[in-house]
Amino acid sequence: MNADVRASRALFAVRGVAALIFGVLTLVWPGITLAVLVLLWGAYVMVEGIFLLVGEIRRPSGTRRWIAFVESLAGIGAGIVTFLWPGITALALLWVIAAWMAVTGALEISAAFHRRREVRVPWLIGVVGVLSIAAAVLLAVAPVAGALAITWVIAWYALVAAAVYFSLAIAPGLKSTASDGSFRGARHATV
Repeated sequence: MNADVRASRALFAVRGVAALIFGVLTLVWPGITLAVLVLLWGAYVMVEGIFLLVGEIRRPSGTRRWIAFVESLAGIGAGIVTFLWPGITALALLWVIAAWMAVTGALEISAAFHRRREVRVPWLIGVVGVLSIAAAVLLAVAPVAGALAITWVIAWYALVAAAVYFSLAIAPGLKSTASDGSFRGARHATV
């Protein structure tokens, strides 16, 4: 297994760990205060965005990188906004989370299509995208729902995302078929 494959698997695993920790902590403490939820969510999207950005920087330059760059910057930006204004109201946090989920969901669906030659099961990335958009819609449609309902939606989204990322980290594949060991030109590269 070449270094690019190991790095990709490791980055999926780190994203999975971040999502799992966030999801479990949110489920274990559903009565969590808004301030702690803000900090947990800000840390989660910041870590997710940073590791996605690192993964994209490590990918070969000839691939479609802009989608993941935009997604990573959305996560990093949402994390920065969250840490700069931790006293935002529950409704404002809801809208920030819903917007982030909608943007990343659309980008994950796009990535599933564009990376289908690099990933054995691209539909898993698409599933995270669809779930992200569905969670965003639920949060946007019921903004006055209780904080408990909001935390449960967010927690279950994070746990499903963690399962998908772990599946991608351990899936057989991410094969490099190019002579230089890169993913460039790989017609049947898989995860």
